[in-house]
Amino acid sequence: MIRKVRSAGIYVKDQERARDFWTEKLGFELVMDAPMHDAPGASRWLEVRAPGDDMLLVLFTPEGQADRIGGFSNVIFECADVEATYRELTERGVEFKDTPRKEPWGWWAAFNDPDGNHYGLTQPGG
Repeated sequence: MIRKVRSAGIYVKDQERARDFWTEKLGFELVMDAPMHDAPGASRWLEVRAPGDDMLLVLFTPEGQADRIGGFSNVIFECADVEATYRELTERGVEFKDTPRKEPWGWWAAFNDPDGNHYGLTQPGG
């Protein structure tokens, strides 16, 4: 039986730039960065994860799916304090599409990656 989600894909244009964004700006851990085959210029299998989290993000765009890059990604991250996380990430150069705000269902913010993908940011408890 299925017991958990192992990974989710994030469509990116430039894997090097994406790796730097996720590890340097967001503080994610680099789990794997390996060529997918031996041909020169091969795409890489690139995995990152939030510190202490088992869920992996795969920074890769399959051939023919570049049109999926950009827009809302349906990946929503959780933090202990949206306002503090917003300040910290803004200082690191992360661009926010939606600044923190309290909604009837809880806190919300949204940030962008260098490829124009948008991600939600929430905190538990609202």
